[in-house]
Amino acid sequence: MSVNEPQRITSRDNALLKDLRRLAQGNGEYRKQGRVWIEGDHLCSAALLRGWRPALAVFSESYWPLATAHIAQAATKNVVIDDALMKTISDLPSPAPMAFLLDLPAAPTLDVQAPTVVLDRVQDAGNVGSILRSAAAFGFTQVAALKGTALLWSPKVLRAGMGAHFGLRLVEGLVADDLAALQVPLLVTSSHEGDWLHRAALPWPCAWVLGHEGQGVDAALAARAAQAVRIAQPGGEESLNVAAAAAICLHASGVSRA
Repeated sequence: MSVNEPQRITSRDNALLKDLRRLAQGNGEYRKQGRVWIEGDHLCSAALLRGWRPALAVFSESYWPLATAHIAQAATKNVVIDDALMKTISDLPSPAPMAFLLDLPAAPTLDVQAPTVVLDRVQDAGNVGSILRSAAAFGFTQVAALKGTALLWSPKVLRAGMGAHFGLRLVEGLVADDLAALQVPLLVTSSHEGDWLHRAALPWPCAWVLGHEGQGVDAALAARAAQAVRIAQPGGEESLNVAAAAAICLHASGVSRA
């Protein structure tokens, strides 16, 4: 069999197929297998653009003849799966017809001087993925997730991140004391105190701390911050969604250094 000639899977009981289902549907399975499942042309192309190379490429039987060369030749091993079985891998209502299996890189340590986003128990996968997108867009190169935050490489966070994962340094499972190593100032948002964001002098690089959707940033962690800011809300709402607040704050930092 040539390098890119696919292996075909037609049995529901195939061992690889079972592993792929667990990866695609289990939030923490990537930690057990040391691999990440990403599905769809957009995510897969984003990984390739950032220099990632898949350990395995997976295609539905009907999609395989239609795959573009850069996708079909990306991995040293391709697998083609019966269309009906392919749909059982993902838990999406309309699963993508192709996916990559990536080797999870070794867990990085904190880069103590990097512009950083700190996630303090942000639990919604959609929020976490959206924050990763904003971090990548506005020049933050590292995301540090404290324990209690949605798992960064889980399938839902990966989908919401839309490819941002592949350009970021992602550090998981931290505790608040680990942040003492950072050599950049911590910034937090508050709904009732601190400088108005649109008037504030923001340091760069810095580390924005974003907190739990309901409880906000832990009080002890907030007390360590070098600066607290408020986001003006002329419409009078009590608070903003954490992902929306993150986008506003990270954008403000990004443009302030331009």
